[in-house]
Parts: sequence; structure tokens; C-alpha cells
Amino acid sequence: MPRLMKPSDIVRLLDEHVVGQDEAKKTLAVAIYTHYRKMSWAANSAVDIMKSNILLIGPTGTGKTLLCETLARVLDVPFVTADATSLAQTEFVSEEIEAILQRLLDRAGGDLTRAQHGIVFIDEIDKLKAASDQARAASGESVQHALLKIMEGSPVRLRTGHIDTTHILFICGGAFVGLDKILEKTHTFGFITTSDNQNEKIVERLNSRVKPTDLRDFGLIPEFAGRLPIVARLNDLTRDMLVRIMIEPRNAIYRQFAEILRENGVELRIARLVFEQIAELAIEYKAGARSLRGIFEEMMTDVLYAIPDHPGIRQVVITSLFEPPQLLSAPQGDFLRGAVNPEK
Repeated sequence: MPRLMKPSDIVRLLDEHVVGQDEAKKTLAVAIYTHYRKMSWAANSAVDIMKSNILLIGPTGTGKTLLCETLARVLDVPFVTADATSLAQTEFVSEEIEAILQRLLDRAGGDLTRAQHGIVFIDEIDKLKAASDQARAASGESVQHALLKIMEGSPVRLRTGHIDTTHILFICGGAFVGLDKILEKTHTFGFITTSDNQNEKIVERLNSRVKPTDLRDFGLIPEFAGRLPIVARLNDLTRDMLVRIMIEPRNAIYRQFAEILRENGVELRIARLVFEQIAELAIEYKAGARSLRGIFEEMMTDVLYAIPDHPGIRQVVITSLFEPPQLLSAPQGDFLRGAVNPEK
């Protein structure tokens, strides 16, 4: 069994690795806590306790995969990812699903008990809508049907034996472009009179809640939507959030490069303006946080090329993404206003 933690403890650990998305973190933490508590209750309960799988809805690059990876690491459970689009492009869906579960068992080091308590994340689930050009490959609807049984819980035959998916938590993710238009048509709480801000927040939450009927209208079959009763929505990343992603998390990209340079006796100092410029480019690329690393690494290429040939360099100062880095033989103190200090 995974170690059990309170939802607040799970959120606190997620905060160390994932910036923002507070409501999604809270929903996930409660769902995870309840899921693994159900497993312990089920052994001593006369009542069948059903599993509640999770759906994450949010634009690309907002942290869906990162949240799931971090959850699995925090809980110390095996974790695998799969792509719904790939499932829909194959003629042998059942074999692909078996391969996913086999990878989960491999991640558990062959420990069947650990694997049966693991997490499977299936991304781009919103792409599983039947299309006219899916003649030979499986249609999106047929993939949904194939996933139904394992998501609910059933024994699956693998090359190394059998695995029971009853207690495996399935988390599905997708951008669900166009879902907001469906939600606008299905708001049902606008007529409620609110007398204070707290009531307004409740009505806003009810109106933004994604219902199974909304997922059906989007294109998921009712049975599949019903297997995903818990829905968490991730928001678009703002410029400030993108800046924080590069600086604040324990393994933030800035901290990684600062550590690489520190190993060579070099201090890395970057003005906040640089992070803002990178964030603006990422927003322009419309790829969320995924494009941050590529831009940052491109900025650092000349620095990492020069340092091995110039052992006298002691400080690298970057004041703008569009100006060459300054390679200094002696630290210049705190002359750079707004520079980020990885120690803070």
C-alpha cells in the first residue's frame, strides 16, 4: 500500500514542484487521499466501494502530466503515461492497452502488488472522437469502449501473467477545446440570487463544473464519461506563472543551470526582465510551459560553450534575452537590480 497522507500534505508537496493551479491540486489531493483510503476500507467493508478515476482538463503545457508524475513520486507508486491518440491509430487496441499495463508492472520492478496500486495517465483523451478517416485504425469511440473495462477494474492477461486493474487509478487528461462553449449553454445556476461574495463563489464553481452530459455533448460516450466522476480544471498559464515556473520549483530550470555553473565555480545571475521575455515568447508559441526549457537552453548555449575554454570566468550576468551574456572574471556584487538569486 502507498503511504497515506492528508490532502493538505499532498498539496504542500505538489507546491514544491508545480506552480499555481491551486484548485486542481486540491481536487487531486482529495481524490488521491480518498482513493487509497477506499482501498484500505474495502478489505474490511461489507459494502462494495467503487473506484473514482480522474479527468484533468486544461490547455497544453499547463502541467497535467507534471502533476501526475509528482503525485506518483510523492506517493511512491509506479506510474506510466500513455497517449490516447496513439491508441486510436492502431488496429490492435487491446494489445496496446496490455502493453501499457505491462510497463506499469515493469516500473514496479515486477512487484504485482505495487503495480496494482499504481497510476496510469492517459493524455489527449479528448481526441477520442470518431473521425471519418479512421477506417483501418480503431475509431475514438471503439478505444473508449476498450478502456472502459480496465478503468472500472478487471483482470488483464500480460506476457508475464495477470494484473488486476481494480485498484489502479486512471487519470485522463486533455485540452477539450470547445468545451467552454458547451458549458456556456448548460449553465443552470445563473438565476440564483446571491447576497455575498461567498455565495457568488459557490455559484461560479457550480457553473464551471464539468458534468457528464457536457462530456457527452463534447463527444465522449456516456459510459466512458461516467468512469471519470472527478474532474479538475487547469487554467491557462499567465506570464507571471511562467516566470515563477522557471524560478520557484525545487527543480526549476534556472536552479538547474545555476547548479551546473556552480560546479564550475561560476555564479549565474539573470535579471527578472529576462524571465519575463522568455515567458512572453512562450505565450506567443502557445505551448504553455513546454517551450520554456527550449528557449532557456538556447539562451545558455553560448555560456556553456565558453566556460570550459575560459576557467577564469567567475560570474555570468544576463540582462536581456536579446543581448549577449556578460562573462566576468570577478563577481560584481549586487549591481544587477532585479537579478534572481537561486539561494533565496
